[in-house]
Amino acid sequence: MKAVNKGEKNAGIKQIAEALGTSIGTVDRALHDRPGVSPRTRAQVLRMADQLGYKPNIAARSLKLNRKIRIAAVLPREIAGFFDPLRAGIRAAAEEALGLQVTLDFYEHPRLGTGDLEVLEKVSKSEYEGILFTPGRPRELAPMIRSLSEKGIAMLCVASDAPNSERIGAVTVDAHASGAVAAELLSLKLQVPSRVTMITGELAIFDHAEKLRGFASTLAMLAPHLTLQPVVESHESPRDAYRQTLALLKSKTRPDALYLSTANSLPVFQALEEQKMLGRIQVIATDFFHELVPLLESGKVLATLYQRPYSQGKISFEKLLGHLMEREKPVITQRLAPHIIFRSNLSLFTARLADVPVQRTR
Repeated sequence: MKAVNKGEKNAGIKQIAEALGTSIGTVDRALHDRPGVSPRTRAQVLRMADQLGYKPNIAARSLKLNRKIRIAAVLPREIAGFFDPLRAGIRAAAEEALGLQVTLDFYEHPRLGTGDLEVLEKVSKSEYEGILFTPGRPRELAPMIRSLSEKGIAMLCVASDAPNSERIGAVTVDAHASGAVAAELLSLKLQVPSRVTMITGELAIFDHAEKLRGFASTLAMLAPHLTLQPVVESHESPRDAYRQTLALLKSKTRPDALYLSTANSLPVFQALEEQKMLGRIQVIATDFFHELVPLLESGKVLATLYQRPYSQGKISFEKLLGHLMEREKPVITQRLAPHIIFRSNLSLFTARLADVPVQRTR
């Protein structure tokens, strides 16, 4: 076995074979899990591939097979602070494999749960092999997902899920864990009997429902002294979020803490500011954008749970493209761990706030 240059990146099958002193055919069979290779040899090949930074070139494989792949991304326009970086992640992954053989088209609808069915109907009339989409109301979309799947179109969910449908898989943040983390943070911060309210988008959406389940169950287990009040559903509408928050703050059961499980938080902050409650009510937010920075720096927002939209977008495109190249391999649903941003680690995340170029949509 030859010495390994650990600084070498993007090594090919030939370099792996040379490093191990074996044949290119053996390496190729091991990397693609084909028969004729012993478990020990396969393990050695995979270990060497990892050391050399080997990444399979899906685009080159597409050229070899003389295939042209068309993929559509159907995503909400709002909340832009989340979906713009998600689109950027999809675009970045596409550019790594983009060539004459791979085409990516973006389509948009107003917001999560609004207009997605109509756009999917439009997209279904074009010849796409795969579609990335964020399901709003999974039950309403199930017939469309089934119809598209029966046509041979691979449907992959991103940012939320449509379980028990014909989709091939999903890439999301772990919503249940997000809710659980928010609850534990508030249980540590509030040591006396207090009222807590969750402001979400719409509970018909899988992501929001899972956050509530994680939040409620963890509060019951870790903080019986905290009372969870009825959930406020803003339907991702800034107007509704502002109006409902204002009414909540003026009510007799004004909460001592808020968990904002959606990125639609700016109107909530506006209402808190107007009622001079920003900084007096403990707030756990979701996602990360410019307006949150001073609120975290000043301690007016305790923390935010970053859903890593760029990573979600990039991984989802890579999974869908990989599936289209090798359909016999199942897609494993991936739940990313949310990142917790406090004042103390804020500087580690601010570089991610660079402006994301807007992708032309249809």
